[in-house]
Amino acid sequence: MTDQPTALDLPMMDPLPAATQKYFDVCQDKLGMIPNVLQAYAFDADKLNAFTALYNDLMLADSGLSKLEREMIAVAVSSINKCFYCLTAHGQAVRALSGDPILGEQMVMNWRVANLDARQTAMLTFAEKITKTSNEIVESDRQALRDAGFSDRDIWDIANVAGFFNMTNRVASATDMRPNDEYHGQNR
Repeated sequence: MTDQPTALDLPMMDPLPAATQKYFDVCQDKLGMIPNVLQAYAFDADKLNAFTALYNDLMLADSGLSKLEREMIAVAVSSINKCFYCLTAHGQAVRALSGDPILGEQMVMNWRVANLDARQTAMLTFAEKITKTSNEIVESDRQALRDAGFSDRDIWDIANVAGFFNMTNRVASATDMRPNDEYHGQNR
């Protein structure tokens, strides 16, 4: 592997559009790095903008799901799909948001061993079913979420976060996307 974020030869735009450069500068300031997933998409401004708009909406916008819960979905899905990039990056996010490095590791290895409440368990059970057998989801699966305290809007958000990470896991694995080294040592 070279210094490319993926195994594909898709060089970043040079120069970057002003808006993209500004976004990358914000990432550098806030995170101390530009995540490789953003660099991977930076060969095409439209694809990068579409990816970041959807990611930011699903993971950062107002929701009945906390940011930690959304990151937990990302990790549970990525664990099932064995996505090295997302397990590393979003496992770190779980450690950071929870303040619990053990929870981050449990989520990466097997979310079912983590000390989760009934709400989180219902949420991740649904995300797992979306990942493994989405065609078998029935009304009783949605009702189990309602019974755990989720609104129909929350169910929409759970489904979209799980669906997004199923897509990105496959892209990351297919392109051998590598996480930034910085993620490995953070929040431990």
